[in-house]
Formats: sequence, structure tokens, C-alpha cells
Amino acid sequence: MFAAPHRLAWLDALRGPAALAVTMHHAGWTYIPAAWAEVDRLIDFGTWGVFVFFLVSGYIIPASLERRGDLRAFWAGRAFRLLPLLLAACGLVLLLACAGLLALEPGLGRRPLALVLLGNLTMLQELLNLPAVIGVMWTLSYEMAFYLMCVALFTVRQAQRSAGLAAGLALLAVPLGLLLPKASINGAADLAAALLGLSAVAAIAATAFGRGRAQAVAAVAGGLLGLALVILGSRGGTWQGVIILASMFAGTAVYRAERGTISWRAAVLATAAVLACGIPAKDDPAWATALVLAFGTFALGLALRGRAFPRWLPQLGVISFSLYLLHPILLHVLPDLALYFLVLIPLSLLTHRLIEAPAQRLGRHLTAARP
Repeated sequence: MFAAPHRLAWLDALRGPAALAVTMHHAGWTYIPAAWAEVDRLIDFGTWGVFVFFLVSGYIIPASLERRGDLRAFWAGRAFRLLPLLLAACGLVLLLACAGLLALEPGLGRRPLALVLLGNLTMLQELLNLPAVIGVMWTLSYEMAFYLMCVALFTVRQAQRSAGLAAGLALLAVPLGLLLPKASINGAADLAAALLGLSAVAAIAATAFGRGRAQAVAAVAGGLLGLALVILGSRGGTWQGVIILASMFAGTAVYRAERGTISWRAAVLATAAVLACGIPAKDDPAWATALVLAFGTFALGLALRGRAFPRWLPQLGVISFSLYLLHPILLHVLPDLALYFLVLIPLSLLTHRLIEAPAQRLGRHLTAARP
């Protein structure tokens, strides 16, 4: 019943419930809106789930980057991890839309097709104020900004400064949020969105294939671009957007403390700063409750990291990306809550086995074979 404790099993044990919380949040508003309104008044389960994801990403992404020690391998790993399922899910959405079973986001037809493709394929659409093919893809934009910043810090050998970055970003979020309450990248600024998106592609390509000074310059430019996109493009508001970044760096600070490269005191103080500045980022008690519980859940997972978990819990975490990306599609085509979950989990297991796992194996094979 219980899986032998693996060093990172606790992260998968967090991902599974986080993904289910997001799926339940959207299903609740779709199938039982009156009852779910009472739940949502107390705690926003969607916010809880995505912040657990952000903390887990903050912990594991720098570890993955430093373990590889190779920027090309890192970017290839991210591409093979995310893009195959993303492309399959977006293709499914378009097929269902052509069949008349699903309505596309209206904004998809109002912006140039090439620009929409650029935004969605780079996963930066949220921060470029472009429509997403699948609504929940907004979190991937913050992940991409975080990747760009992590690569920059790694390249200039400043990766150990995560605690200071988490606290600094949290403190910066408050005045920036007051000065820039809405996204500065306008929803009709096609040229700006194209230039920023292409700049991100160029930065990734130059860090993956460049060498020496050119690689370092591209990495720093990419990191600054990622930060600027969050500050200027967060449609939920700059305060919330910068707090998301700060939360991911708080997860990194916990990783550093566990590895012994910074003190636990520094990691705890950084995390406290993120919470203190993040709670008032949204005038909604359910947001504050969700934020505190997300950090508490992450702390609980960390405390239990040496324990064995029921086998299904880490396995649920393994398919969490499929759960997360596919559930909005099923909401449009299934009639009730029970059938929704009866289909969602088996379908996610299937897509993980047929799409995610083979793509990840191929990515590992290609990067291992490279001289």
C-alpha cells in the first residue's frame, strides 16, 4: 500500500492534491455553482492548488537545472516535458470546436493568428496579454518567467541568492502593485507582444546554443525580460504577479536550506516576507486563506519528506500535468460532476502513458546522446 520513500516523492504527493483542487474548483463552479459559492467564500481551492504548484516548481526547477549543469539540456527537458501534451490538448480543443462541442475563447479570433501561436507555443500568452487556447495555461506563463530568471542566475553564478530574491520581490510587489494595478501591456498591442515574444525565443535559443560571453548576456537579458513581463503583463495585477514569482523563489530558498547552502533562518524569513506581502495582494478573504494554507501544505510535505506515502498519492502527482491541462476541456463536454471525475483520471493516466512519458524518455535520450 505504501511506496518506499523516494527523495522527491513528497513533491509528487503535493502535486496530485493540488491538481485535484484546481479541477474541483472549476468543476464546482460549472456543475454546482450555488453550493460551490459557499465553499469559495471561505477558501479559493484554485488559488491553493496553483500556489502549491508554484512552490513545488520553485523547489525542483533550480535543482533540475543545477543537476544537469547544461542550459541546452535544461531547455530541452522543459520542452519535452511540457510541449507534447500541450500541443495535443490544444489540438483536441480545436477539433472539439470544429465539431461544435466547445466554444473557443472569443479573443482568439481578434488577434493575428501568428501572434496567438507565438504566445501559446512559448507559453507566455498570459504575460503578453494574448488569449490562451486553454484558460488554465496562464500559470505556465509565470513558470516560463521563472525559468528565464533561474537560467540567468545560474549563468552568472548568483543562484544562491534565492532567499534575498524572494524577500526582495515580495517587498517590491507592494509599491509596484499600487503603482501598476493593471497590466501595462495592452490587449491590442500586437507589435509589442510580438517583439517581446520573439525576444524570449531568442534569449532561450542563445542560452541553449550559445557559449561564453554571448550566452551570459543572453541569459541575463532573458532573466530581465522574464521579470519585466511579470511586472508589466500580469493581468491579475502586478502585486499578485510579483508575489507569484516571490513564492517560487521562496520554494527555491527552502531547497537551498535543505541542501545546506543557506541557513534555515534565511529561508524562513524569506517565506514569511512573501506571505506578509502576499496576503493583502487581493481584497478577498478566500485568497488569504488559500495562500496561507498553500504555504502550510508545502511545509507539511517538507516535514514528511522522509516518510512513505500511499502509492496512489505520488502516482496522482505524476499525472498532475495531464489532470491540470485536460480538465477544462472535459468541463465543456461532460454533463455532470460524477462522470467528469470518472473520465478525467483514467484519461489523464492514458495521456501520461501515451504522450508525456514517451516524450520525456525521448528528451532524456536526446540530451544524454549529445556530446
